[in-house]
Amino acid sequence: MQQGLDSKALLERVIGICERAGAAILEVYNSSEELEVDTKADDSPVTAADLAAHRGLAPALAELIEGVPVLSEEQAMPSFDERRTWQRYWIVDPLDGTKEFIRRTGEFTVNVALIDSGEPVLGVVYVPVLNITYAGCRDRNAGGEKFAFKRDASGEQSIHVRAMAPRLENLQPVELVASRSHGAGAVDALVERIEAQLGAVECKNMGSSLKLCLVAEGAADLYPRLAPTCEWDTAAAQAVVEAAGGVVVDDQFELLRYNSKDSLLNPYFYVIGDTAFDWRALLSK
Repeated sequence: MQQGLDSKALLERVIGICERAGAAILEVYNSSEELEVDTKADDSPVTAADLAAHRGLAPALAELIEGVPVLSEEQAMPSFDERRTWQRYWIVDPLDGTKEFIRRTGEFTVNVALIDSGEPVLGVVYVPVLNITYAGCRDRNAGGEKFAFKRDASGEQSIHVRAMAPRLENLQPVELVASRSHGAGAVDALVERIEAQLGAVECKNMGSSLKLCLVAEGAADLYPRLAPTCEWDTAAAQAVVEAAGGVVVDDQFELLRYNSKDSLLNPYFYVIGDTAFDWRALLSK
């Protein structure tokens, strides 16, 4: 691929690759054959859909930018000695939300991000069942301008996180999103703390990186993730959140960054929409 391809053109190429991976996933999802589920070494499930998506994504992404490697959940992990030399690389979760795929909730996504010096600078989250794309990017050819959008059957709309002040002034509830499967006890305690300080809290549970995307599009205020995740689970949606004006921070309120250690596990983190609101004072207690 030409090195001069601009960020928006590159983003469109990635969206197309994700859509094709989504089609491969749906072939398995809609098949009349019984779904076979295997278990990986970390006890997480894997299906033919995960592997089919990986086979489509990895070679296509490797061709986009010469010399930029691909790190996918569904491949052997390179050593940190090798990975630490990567300034830029693609990080991929071919099917984020495999448990939701198995349960047939529709809450699963294709996640692709471009990491540059530890920062997710471009991300696509594609929802195959709904044919919805969330995308975000920092355009280096426009002075670092960030843009994020959602594309669905009604077209394409720019997305942005929402402000807290008008909601609190109008006595509207704080809206949280949380995992359907992980960390419920810790989230319940956090909800009680927020209710004591800010009033009513509404919590919506769902699977996959869709939770981050709801914050990015201004449909939720906070996503606390107080359970384990891996870097491929979060990178694409974090790029969308940051392009939409939000942040993803660890439990020390440092920006979540990538490829800085041997382990690919993330720390616990918070996805925050309104960065002007003093979430740290509330969440650090």
